[in-house]
Amino acid sequence: MSQSNYKYKVGELRPSQILFSFGVGAVLDLPNLSVMVMGLEDWNTQQGAVELGEQRLLAAIRRELGQQVKKLLAPPIPPEDAISGSPFDEYARVGIPVAPFPGWMVCPRCRLLDPIYPYFQLKENPYRPDQTRYVHLNCPKSKKDPTAIPSRFLVSCDRGHLDDFPWLYFVHRGNTDCKGPLRLEEYGVSGSPSDIVVKCSGCEKERRLSDAFGEAGKKNMPRCRARHPHLRGFDDSCDQQMKTILLGASNSWFPITLSALSIPVTSNQLEQLVEQNWTILGKANNFNALEAVLQAFFAMGQLQDLSKYKSETIWKIVEQKQKSDRPDFDDESVRDLKTPEWEIFSAADPNLNTPDFQLRPVKPPSGYENYFSQVVLVERLREVRALIGFTRIQSPGDFIDSGEILTEHRVPLSRSKPKWVPASEVKGEGIFIQFQETTLHQWEQQQVLQDYAYQAFDAHKKWCKIRSLDPDAVKFPGVRYILLHSFAHALMRQMTLECGYNAASLKERIYSKRPEEEGGPMAGILIYTAAPDSEGTLGGLVSLGEPKTLSHHIDQALEQMRLCASDPLCAEHTPFQGATSLHWAACHACLFSPETSCERGNKYLDRAVLISTVSSTDLAFFAEEKM
Repeated sequence: MSQSNYKYKVGELRPSQILFSFGVGAVLDLPNLSVMVMGLEDWNTQQGAVELGEQRLLAAIRRELGQQVKKLLAPPIPPEDAISGSPFDEYARVGIPVAPFPGWMVCPRCRLLDPIYPYFQLKENPYRPDQTRYVHLNCPKSKKDPTAIPSRFLVSCDRGHLDDFPWLYFVHRGNTDCKGPLRLEEYGVSGSPSDIVVKCSGCEKERRLSDAFGEAGKKNMPRCRARHPHLRGFDDSCDQQMKTILLGASNSWFPITLSALSIPVTSNQLEQLVEQNWTILGKANNFNALEAVLQAFFAMGQLQDLSKYKSETIWKIVEQKQKSDRPDFDDESVRDLKTPEWEIFSAADPNLNTPDFQLRPVKPPSGYENYFSQVVLVERLREVRALIGFTRIQSPGDFIDSGEILTEHRVPLSRSKPKWVPASEVKGEGIFIQFQETTLHQWEQQQVLQDYAYQAFDAHKKWCKIRSLDPDAVKFPGVRYILLHSFAHALMRQMTLECGYNAASLKERIYSKRPEEEGGPMAGILIYTAAPDSEGTLGGLVSLGEPKTLSHHIDQALEQMRLCASDPLCAEHTPFQGATSLHWAACHACLFSPETSCERGNKYLDRAVLISTVSSTDLAFFAEEKM
């Protein structure tokens, strides 16, 4: 948070939180403050920010945000030796910029409701950042200056705008010249809006906060002002109605991220090393510069894998890559992020293994040879994830799959086109399971599945229509995806009982394309876990992929899907029941996974396509006799 040019430290976040919980545009609720993470123009990337290399992901981001994006940067982190140093050191202020939001505060003693300036003053404790707070100067009902609390009411809209609650407009029932002062009175202990009244001491008008919610709110609230506080500005206009939300509401910020696995692009070991270290080697514009870079990093004990090669040999590959200008990655017609990963997994060639990507193919699980063509143990993997925007009110899981983003719902991270985006890398392990295409195709061709596919597509269209989304722009993933997605969730729930990781630590990547689609057919799932530690994870998940062990877990997972604790309500559920969801026989008791695990927000799930349920027996992919 900044006043003038001085930076106050107000708290700490984990690097992963900056991408997935409290990124650019998100409101962060601290012990005594409420602040917003500011846009990329305010970030200082000169200290503590490390560039991450992943050319496939960078190319995908350029297609979304423009060719001006040059790099992926990890959030700035102060050096370890600065953590225990003086809070007045330069490195002590390395971090991400925030500003106070909302701009209105309440005095808990006299109930004054007013903008931060000039009645409230910042009190900073450099040795205890958690005690940094605003106080009400000269409060008439307290001898000491009491700690002010942020107003807990905000307004937002479906276009991603966020603003302070229009207090003066609301209490005066329209625009007014009266400037208050205002008081926020609470009657009762429930905290319900019906028990909260805002009063104007200047003209004696008052109004209950319940008038700002529901159907009454649609009539009483003004049009959106198109404000983006994280960008310190406004859009030209907005045709949406303001919606009142609470400070800290879960729908106030949803990240839009892209992720890619670091897969080998060549079997040549030196070319792989150059690719992995391209963020460093690519900056050398001549042989002498390259040699100087190599010697500097060798002296620091880094890039040791390159030390056994001659500088001239390395320069030939670097020069060739620079001249080619990465045409495979920068071409507008480049395929999606998942197709190259599918090709590597399905080929499962151990000769392509790198320090960050190691595969070991094994036999299909015992007894399931007709359903799965192969299993690949991913003993090491590296995933790079980048934040490219965010939404409010509507989750991006409502209308995107990886690489398919509706730009009109995405809020930008900066005022101008960004030249970099925040990113993070994690390392881990996983299990890739490839479905038998012949068996899957026969299952899809059944008439009952054809009818089911038509009904599912109809539900998808109606669901989009209710949310004012174009069904043609929001791709229907198909019945194949529903099967793969449901199987991944069922298996993840079972594996958490054995592998030592909790449910939120496991994640899925679904590889699904019909034969007629470009790059198809694809039918496989990757269940993996990853951590920011440099060594990744400990092998507890990979050990479950051995044929006999995996067969046991699939047996158990499918048996658990046969009957849900919420049956028959769960088994009989369809998306047509209120159209508030897009799943069939699935609920928190059987198929739903944590938000961090599912790539589609627990949509397109149906355990009836896996195994017979109390409501359906003719859709199951896995034969009854196997169970």
